[in-house]
Amino acid sequence: MNEFQDRLLYLSDLNVGMKARIKKIDTPNPILKRRLLEMGITRGTEVEIKKVSPLGDPVDILIRGYELCLRKEDLKMIGVEVIQ
Repeated sequence: MNEFQDRLLYLSDLNVGMKARIKKIDTPNPILKRRLLEMGITRGTEVEIKKVSPLGDPVDILIRGYELCLRKEDLKMIGVEVIQ
C-alpha cells in the first residue's frame, strides 16, 4: 500500500502522475471557492498531476479532459483522496 492512500491530502501534496478524487475545497474565501468551482473543481471529480514548472509553481493538472494551471497556494486548499 502506498503512503498516500487512505488519508485526506491536498493537491499540493501529490507528485507528477498521481491521480486523486476531490473531496473538499477548504477555503474561507467565497470568491476563491466560486472561482475554483467554475473551473470544474468539484467534489467527486478526478484529477491528475501532469506537470510542475521548474521552480515548483504553478502546477498543471488534468481535470475533466482539459489541462488547468493552478498556483501551489490554491492547490493547498483542495482536499483529495489518492486513487489508482
